[in-house]
Amino acid sequence: MTTRPTSEYRGDDRLLFGIILGVLGFWLFAQTTLNIAPTMAADLDVATNVMNIAVSITALFSGIFIVVVGGLADRVGRVKMVMWGFAFGIAGSLLVGAAPTGALAAPFLMLGRVAQGLSGAFIMPASLALLKAYWDGAQRQRAISLWSMGSWGGSGFAALFGGFMAENVGWRYIFFGSALVSLLGMLMVRGTPESKAVVKGDFTFDTMGVLTFMVTMVALLVVATQGSRMGWTSPITLGLAATAIVFGVLFLITESRASNAFVNFKLFGNSTYTGATISNLLLNGVAGMQLVSMTLVQLGGGLSAQEAGMLTLGYAIAIVGFIRVGEKLLQKFGARAPMIWGSLIVGLSIALLMPTHLLLGQYKVLAVMAYTLFGLGLAFYATPSTDAALSSLPDDQAGSGSGIYKMASSLGASFGVAISAAIFTALSAGEPFHWLDGVITFSGRQDNLALRQAAVIALGFNLLMVATAIASIMLTVPKGRPR
Repeated sequence: MTTRPTSEYRGDDRLLFGIILGVLGFWLFAQTTLNIAPTMAADLDVATNVMNIAVSITALFSGIFIVVVGGLADRVGRVKMVMWGFAFGIAGSLLVGAAPTGALAAPFLMLGRVAQGLSGAFIMPASLALLKAYWDGAQRQRAISLWSMGSWGGSGFAALFGGFMAENVGWRYIFFGSALVSLLGMLMVRGTPESKAVVKGDFTFDTMGVLTFMVTMVALLVVATQGSRMGWTSPITLGLAATAIVFGVLFLITESRASNAFVNFKLFGNSTYTGATISNLLLNGVAGMQLVSMTLVQLGGGLSAQEAGMLTLGYAIAIVGFIRVGEKLLQKFGARAPMIWGSLIVGLSIALLMPTHLLLGQYKVLAVMAYTLFGLGLAFYATPSTDAALSSLPDDQAGSGSGIYKMASSLGASFGVAISAAIFTALSAGEPFHWLDGVITFSGRQDNLALRQAAVIALGFNLLMVATAIASIMLTVPKGRPR
């Protein structure tokens, strides 16, 4: 296949849609576990706590390695990293889809979910760097909008798609389909001219930085997901918490001194980049809202995975239908205003899910409204935030800077889901809070009272994250229209 030299090459829709298929492997197919986790756990005969780890471990491994791969992409080649991402996506999807019931279920499931996380780590920063390298101006903003449809839009359809497949075809075919989509994306990207940054000096791998970061994140995830089961004051929990603190400090010390640090803290000297990245982490953390609300209506309301997924239809439609509106708002008002507006709408959507004291029929109406607003808010936020982050990066840091930005997405989703699940699982397993009865009167069934009360508190945690995201935008992203 003949191609123009890299210096003359301009991205086309074949490359763009091939990249988007790769992004869908993480945000659409892998994210279906947020809805179908109960179905998968029952079919594979694995414990709920094991399934909770499997749900969040994909985003964790994506977050751990995404910056490393972003830096490698700048030096080794961005197209090459995207192709490796497709390979990981195919392998991971096949492992999850072929997981046997019984003793081998957990190993297959965990290995497959880790590979899916690595796929996202390879594809997302490298593909964003390609958008910066091969598209300019309004064309880049269009490419970012369509790329965002793959990420934010993919996650919007995940619950609906997962529920439909689990109920009508079988959850395993979600992952077999993911492997086919990744293969198609690989063929569409194949033949694209390689893109690398012009960098000085030889590349040396930041082994100590990666290892200390990995130990810190894994220890934190285990504490978040297993702390209530093991006991918050048990020696194992306290030991893991201490490990996370010690290795977290070592990571900060290592990265501040290393010349080849995989997390370049100097990038955070740009306030726009900082605000976009922090708010991105927090708004992705709100993915925990989806896990809590979907589990609530299934376990507490008796809905099937498909019926629960149907409540999110407005989310998918709104985010796809309005994401280019976010692009237009960016062009007219700059990044700050639409990022704040989007975050406020997301906060309103969570508030609408918190009245769990209502009857199921009333709550379903609120849920439909909430998810539609959720999609609208994310649509307003996505393109302005991503463009603000990319536009503030120097060319030779496009891959690593994109990696940090997308690490915020993955780690935000991982820990948001893990913490929300931990709060919800721990509180719903105990006795109802009788003091809450004097504040809120729960209508209808009373046998699910603990579930409904736990959901209120877990959703409140998500609302707090949105408020923090808004504060970070207001403090860091400057006002004004783009020049």
